[in-house]
Amino acid sequence: MDDRGGESFVAVRRISQGLERGSVYHSSSSSEVVAGSAAWLGRGLSCVCVQGRDGHSRLSFDLTPAQEECLRRLQSRIDVAYDTSIPLHQEALKDLWKLAFPEQELQGIVSEQWKEMGWQGKDPSTDFRGGGFISLENLLYFAKRFPKSFQDLLRKQVGDRSVWEYPFAVAGINITFMLIQMLGLEAVKPRSIVGETFLRFLSVNESAFDILFCIAFKLMDQQWLSMRASYMEFNMVMKSTRRQLEREIMVEDITGVEDMPSYSLLSQ
Repeated sequence: MDDRGGESFVAVRRISQGLERGSVYHSSSSSEVVAGSAAWLGRGLSCVCVQGRDGHSRLSFDLTPAQEECLRRLQSRIDVAYDTSIPLHQEALKDLWKLAFPEQELQGIVSEQWKEMGWQGKDPSTDFRGGGFISLENLLYFAKRFPKSFQDLLRKQVGDRSVWEYPFAVAGINITFMLIQMLGLEAVKPRSIVGETFLRFLSVNESAFDILFCIAFKLMDQQWLSMRASYMEFNMVMKSTRRQLEREIMVEDITGVEDMPSYSLLSQ
């Protein structure tokens, strides 16, 4: 996402393969532990505070073996780029079409029909570079688990809509990318309390990321309507959505993504 000259641009980029997870934390030659063995930050979270030579502090959270394994599996999903030469990927994309438009037959994997779903061109593979195969998995999960909400957003059936609406599919890819960044999933360990809290959710429910995607998409649309936004305000809406998600994840009584207040939007 980018702001230039007061205008907003829906821009997505692929997270680099491997995510350079080993480069997030510096070795002892470039940083010092300055807060003893651990500091307590509320919610019962334990972390080590590390200060680098630049004087900026970073947080390093200890994970349980179960949390480490859940994070590893999720990162493995994030690492998979969409590849149109892989039959499984093509079939998944065709399945998304069938779920979105069961009454229409898809003419081909490259077709002008894809624009009806909010892809930028007739070949969706060019848009998936921003979020990888997991963004397609997120959309499929949304369509299967919450079909009414999925259709409402796809067809813009709720609320007083803008003349210039956000493109549904590309918005989904942006949401996947935003969540990966918000939760710090490119790192070996969480870099924020929000990221660490989410891993607790993930260790309880391995579908937590997919469910959070659905919540985020529905919340984004609600923010879009309340702000009376148009296409050029998409970046502003995404920032507002991220702030609200972070607040909800940090609510004291929340123990899983399905406890988040905005989860109820999916039943409307």
